[in-house]
Amino acid sequence: MKKTRHCCSLLLISLMIVLSAASACLGGCGTPAQPAVREVKIAVLTYDDYDTFVNSVTRHMTRWCRQKEKEDDVRITIDIVGAKKSQLTQNDQARNYIQDNYDVLCVNLVDRTDASGIIDKAVASGTPVIFFNREPVSEDLYRWDQLYYVGAIPSQSGELQARIITDALSDPDKFDGIDVNDNGTIQYVMLEGEAGHQDSLVRTSVCTNSIVNAGFSLEKLGDEYANWDRDQARAKMKELIDRYPFQIEMVIANNDDMALGALDALTECDYPLDPFVVGINGTPEALEAVRTMKMDGSVYNDAKSQGETIMEMAYALGQGLPVPDTVELTFDKYVFTPYSIITYDNVQEYLNNEND
Repeated sequence: MKKTRHCCSLLLISLMIVLSAASACLGGCGTPAQPAVREVKIAVLTYDDYDTFVNSVTRHMTRWCRQKEKEDDVRITIDIVGAKKSQLTQNDQARNYIQDNYDVLCVNLVDRTDASGIIDKAVASGTPVIFFNREPVSEDLYRWDQLYYVGAIPSQSGELQARIITDALSDPDKFDGIDVNDNGTIQYVMLEGEAGHQDSLVRTSVCTNSIVNAGFSLEKLGDEYANWDRDQARAKMKELIDRYPFQIEMVIANNDDMALGALDALTECDYPLDPFVVGINGTPEALEAVRTMKMDGSVYNDAKSQGETIMEMAYALGQGLPVPDTVELTFDKYVFTPYSIITYDNVQEYLNNEND
């Protein structure tokens, strides 16, 4: 009887081993089970819905996400919302996205000096933040190691805008065409972005100082804030035209939308002179204006590179991964894309890149 019981036990153990091996084979030797598709949720908060350059950046963000979904078989939720130029509204938006368990915030601040509300919420929840286009003050950015900035260096845009102008003024024939009253001094008007805004201040001062330092004489006829907006620039330019009906030889604008607004006003008022007009950003409509020789130049701010870099970082940070090695960080915080000059001679290259 003991022998029979012993044999049954051995048989039972052997059967269990066989079943275990068969189960392992079915699990490992057949088609492996596919992992669940990972979803990354990215919130993009912009200061306004109507900024042409920022909209270009967010358009490239969306394109990057759709391509990444195809490549990696991953689901990426990207939600883009404007704050209508209200920092309080943007703070509320950030809080709502954090409560909805979004993995990362990408923030184009309304007020670059007032990032603390968003940062406080992000730190408390452990939600990484990538600021872009409007650089927070450095003290805020260094409060936590999961805060970053992607943009460009404002002084470089002013330097390159000045180079477009000084290159033209260095050509005697072009100088004579710009200096209509033949007094050796260029009479200009300046259209600035926002009062007190870092980019406005830096672009304006660096551009004009660089022109003077290059040995050219300038006379400022007027300086108006148009808040980066084409319609406001058009209205401000009409006021300047009323004040200076025959004197404006050059229009320097802190961005392309304001340069285009100035052109609108010059056309509508049938201005007797043909001022030299330059902007910054290289937006699609500005590129076309340069191609058709309505604008004399712009400084290219690489919306495509910035949008793609922001998403590359957000995709990694949203999964709890470090910033990819392909992204070059400065001081472990900043990504700066270089500006470049656009004139009639090379504008087609930028138009082709925009259409890629």
